[in-house]
Amino acid sequence: MAYTAMAAGTQSMQLRTVASYQECNSMRSCFKLTPFKSFHGVNFNFPSLGAANCEIMGHLKLGSLPYKQCSVSSRSTKTMAQLVDLAETEKAEGKDIEFDFNEYMKSKAVAVDAALDKAIPLEYPEKIHESMRYSLLAGGKRVRPALCIAACELVGGSQDLAMPTACAMEMIHTMSLIHDDLPCMDNDDFRRGKPTNHKVFGEDTAVLAGDALLSFAFEHIAVATSKTVPSDRTLRVISELGKTIGSQGLVGGQVVDITSEGDANVDLKTLEWIHIHKTAVLLECSVVSGGILGGATEDEIARIRRYARCVGLLLQVVDDILDVTKSSEELGKTAGKDLLTDKATYPKLMGLEKAKEFAAELATRAKEELSSFDQIKAAPLLGLADYIAFRQN
Repeated sequence: MAYTAMAAGTQSMQLRTVASYQECNSMRSCFKLTPFKSFHGVNFNFPSLGAANCEIMGHLKLGSLPYKQCSVSSRSTKTMAQLVDLAETEKAEGKDIEFDFNEYMKSKAVAVDAALDKAIPLEYPEKIHESMRYSLLAGGKRVRPALCIAACELVGGSQDLAMPTACAMEMIHTMSLIHDDLPCMDNDDFRRGKPTNHKVFGEDTAVLAGDALLSFAFEHIAVATSKTVPSDRTLRVISELGKTIGSQGLVGGQVVDITSEGDANVDLKTLEWIHIHKTAVLLECSVVSGGILGGATEDEIARIRRYARCVGLLLQVVDDILDVTKSSEELGKTAGKDLLTDKATYPKLMGLEKAKEFAAELATRAKEELSSFDQIKAAPLLGLADYIAFRQN
């Protein structure tokens, strides 16, 4: 996919779509990219979806101004940022700067894994710590920690400043997976290609392991965050995380999701609420927290929050698509669970092809929110949007 950033100078950029169609081999489909019509705050409101209309409310500003050009192309796990300063040369000859997204994610995963291993050592009582470590160190993409670190670096911070909070995000995410897999919830037997926590340690220990990860996440931010970070920033991050997990966040989304199973009256508005609160909210918290720790302005925080809201919802849309298009072996977890439990999903309510088009729209909108930032510093977040859009498990 390719986008062109246009700016009157070097700071303020707007994205426009270069091509109206994007070939996506990994999805084996063709996404139609259509301009957004309007966008209000961070909430998505879905219009009526017909055969020829699969747009969400948003905006994609087009223009023709004196500009610097930045085209961002995505190929699987890489993002290419090409900066061409047209003001310096009539021939528009530029230098290619390649950003290796795959290596970036690998390096962040290694750093995060080492920090998690150190944060929760195997100590007495061994069983609870074994259970915590079993799920926490079971691999995974480390998307949330990477988002946190990338957002911190975007606004001038560093990996070291963000790492305790990045680890906390993964602890919370792991807690949610352990609890989601329980028989009283989604009743899953496999996670990341391994038996779920309760299958190995029992339901009682699994519940407690999740609880322990939840409480320790807050402690870790408070204790391990560098003293060079102003205390008001750390406090704001802790507050942001608390709100993210509670009844108006992850827990609220999970409750509405459970009570909606088998309900034929669930519509797109309800489904949006579920997944913004159940899935998107933790990715949003990861990005916003990284920005806060790095010293982002309020305007920058608002922009990266909207970026993360799009990416978070995108993650769930793609999850729903993969659930009906991939096998359990490919996913590393039980496939087709949503169909068996008669849950409302985007493919079910919109149709598979429209759900894929919606995913493309969300990816476009997410990237637009980053257009005012330095595009080299934004490369990891741009790459993460592509990675989430085109992942295969």
